[in-house]
Amino acid sequence: MRKIIPCLLSVGAALAAFTGMQFAPSAEAGSARVIAVDDATRSARPVVVELFTSQGCSSCPPADLLASRLARDPSLLVITRPVTYWDRLGWKDTLAREANTSLQRAYAAKNNEGSGVYTPQIVVNGVGAAVGSREGDIRSLVRRSDRSGPLISASRDADGEMKVTISGKSDYLASVSLIALRSAETVRIGRGENGGRTLRYTNVVKDERVLGSWRGQRQSFAVPARDLRVPGADRYAIVLQRPGAGPIVAARMLDI
Repeated sequence: MRKIIPCLLSVGAALAAFTGMQFAPSAEAGSARVIAVDDATRSARPVVVELFTSQGCSSCPPADLLASRLARDPSLLVITRPVTYWDRLGWKDTLAREANTSLQRAYAAKNNEGSGVYTPQIVVNGVGAAVGSREGDIRSLVRRSDRSGPLISASRDADGEMKVTISGKSDYLASVSLIALRSAETVRIGRGENGGRTLRYTNVVKDERVLGSWRGQRQSFAVPARDLRVPGADRYAIVLQRPGAGPIVAARMLDI
């Protein structure tokens, strides 16, 4: 069976991948602490799964398909973040955003489990990472994720403005972001490693903006109707993340 080789990026240069070998991040796994939660908690407090991918990476399509499958699980909130650093390989990624690349680099700087700058990569709750096509490794990270963070609720008035309320207590601050997503994208690749293929993506980031900071107590944020009309987006998520690409402590897909 042919093994999947992630596309790798070292400092300023791409590393070569060799057929028949599969690279895994070299960081040692942390303690395998499994957190037991019920189904209601899983749905109310989904784990955020961020896929860093590229149309110029021949190892990425299996991870793109896996992300689509994971997105059907209501206990997970899948976000696809195409990166820019493979654009020089003959095809400019039509969905890539520099902000995605910057976030992946910030995660890598944390030296968490599985950290590094490579595609395909999945980062779970902003903490652990794994090769994006390795479902077993990803689900292991999900099982060990902390779901004890605050709860997010949302309501919308007649004018279309949404009020997002965060309930809970903590001794830390968290940035509250509104992420605009496209639930499904289909792209025909003209050149590069995936030239001639048609690739499909799930929950692709179209825009993201910070609503404010959560200060560890019950707090509400107003989302104007215009912020829920981002071109190309058809769904929106709220994500609470500790500063400096820290852990994601809560998330919710909004009902629009």
